[in-house]
Amino acid sequence: MSINIVDLVKNYVPQDLIAKAGSFLNESEGNVSNAVSGIIPAVLGLFASKASSSEQGAAEVLDTAKGFSNSGVLNSADTLFGNADLLSKGSSLFKGLLGDKTNSIIDSIANFAGIKSSSSGSLISMVVPLVLGLLGKHATDNNLNASAFSSFMGSQKSNILSALPSGLGSLGTVLGLSSIRDGVQQTVSNVQETAAPAYNYARETAQNAGGGAKWLLPLLLLAVIALALWYFLGKGCNNNTATSTGADTTAVAPTDTLTTVPQTPPAPAVKTLAEVTLPNGTKLQAYPGGIEDQLIQFIQSDEYKNATDSTLKEKWFNFDDLNFEFGTTKLTDSSKRQLDNIAAILKAFPDVKIKVGGYTDKKGDDAANLKLSDGRAKAVQAALKAAGVGAQVPQAEGYGETLAKVDENAPDEARAADRRTSVRLLKK
Repeated sequence: MSINIVDLVKNYVPQDLIAKAGSFLNESEGNVSNAVSGIIPAVLGLFASKASSSEQGAAEVLDTAKGFSNSGVLNSADTLFGNADLLSKGSSLFKGLLGDKTNSIIDSIANFAGIKSSSSGSLISMVVPLVLGLLGKHATDNNLNASAFSSFMGSQKSNILSALPSGLGSLGTVLGLSSIRDGVQQTVSNVQETAAPAYNYARETAQNAGGGAKWLLPLLLLAVIALALWYFLGKGCNNNTATSTGADTTAVAPTDTLTTVPQTPPAPAVKTLAEVTLPNGTKLQAYPGGIEDQLIQFIQSDEYKNATDSTLKEKWFNFDDLNFEFGTTKLTDSSKRQLDNIAAILKAFPDVKIKVGGYTDKKGDDAANLKLSDGRAKAVQAALKAAGVGAQVPQAEGYGETLAKVDENAPDEARAADRRTSVRLLKK
């Protein structure tokens, strides 16, 4: 049986909870119910866009969701408005994802439901923990890793988009779901373009045949409908044709599109951990070509031996399996493996020192981004200190969005490249 994540969340927001929320906020129960009907898909859309944008995004959402699930929020939903800590976390996560668009979303939902903007914000703060708690429970119950969770959330986008009330349909673009609607509209347009010539031909054929052959028109129209259905169901909805890599732009399309079998694109490469042995005999589990490999090779190279601190300033190495909970400086549990690896590398090369750098994308307030990136860099520094190599990590600094290259209005998957934590070697 297929799962609709929107319906699952709605089961955890019963009418008595809506009634309590209305009483607490001094809003009518009906208006609160309308607001929640828009908030649930809006919040789910944000997390779906984040989780399906990259495996890193999926890992961040998954770890955060499991944390909320383990907090027992699903078993105490009726007391949420008395839990200031959970409400604060819900608000922070929502703002962390939307940045400067937060207030416009809150106001849109308030106007749609006929409630105060402050009430809209409070309801969002209530729904976020419930959504994350349910996502964490679903992932745990089904033993989903980051990759499987990303696929699951991506598969739910159409359910989420269709659950947005008509008065809030424009939010699809902000939530990163508009591509679904655009794809459906494009498919319908393609069907119309494909079917129109056939329909015209059918009509002309029947007319030219005279009155005795007008019975042909319904049959020909059925053929047109069959063609349209084939296009929509076969080509439009299940188009698995591999995307061009740009290597050969002169390829000629097949002349018989009706018999062309769509080609299934190759599955994305799955990263697999491999064993790495350090000079002191310590063995690590790391991704080939990841930060561990890069650091070890560079430390042992002539380039590093001959480098000065000035030349090293431009040589940064990005963590590829280190994440933080949304909008916070708290490292996720899944980050421990790579932090332990970096600590082990520093212990194997006791003369090496590093600096930690934190970076954000352009979305949100500049000052807040700078503060967040600095806090995250120092959180990594603190974790390495706790692992026993604090003296080898004397510096940690956040750079905010100063080096971000992707526009703040770009899709989340594009902006992900600007959100990173890195290290560079020091020679002082």
